[in-house]
Amino acid sequence: MFNNYYYLGTLTKPFGLKGGLCAFFDADNPERYEALTAVFLDLDGELIPYQIDKIQYRGRNQFLVFFQDMDAEAAKDLVQTDLYLPLSELPPLDGNRFYFHEVIGFQVHDQAKGVIGNCIGFMELTNNPVMQIDHDGVEILIPASQQFVTKVDRENKVLYVDTPEGLIDVYLS
Repeated sequence: MFNNYYYLGTLTKPFGLKGGLCAFFDADNPERYEALTAVFLDLDGELIPYQIDKIQYRGRNQFLVFFQDMDAEAAKDLVQTDLYLPLSELPPLDGNRFYFHEVIGFQVHDQAKGVIGNCIGFMELTNNPVMQIDHDGVEILIPASQQFVTKVDRENKVLYVDTPEGLIDVYLS
């Protein structure tokens, strides 16, 4: 939705009488956000920066956040607001791990079928992300799982996959 930013999480409910908010961070390693000093809030389709006075990791992707100059009444208005950070804040990944945004446009090469097209996006289906591949105008869907992605060649912009027998044929028949 917002170019050059990634979704971090959501403010879930107010906390206490001093303007605190509980937040859920959608992150594999939430501990890395314990020293966060600012975030961008999606307010009516615009990203607005908010400075953080205090942040406390509560475990299980839950944080307690106090924004600068925020009282309890203003905090209530931010419940269910999404949080974003610039893509530049993401730590680089190596090996076969990748961020979805980083491989859009990569050529996809299947072990059995060869080049099957280019990655054009990802869909989240019941917590099972699926890679969308354009094959000359035909969409091919492949689970975006480490089980199927065998190599990420960032230098040549190629994703190597090993899909179950017959999966690609379903789309090309």
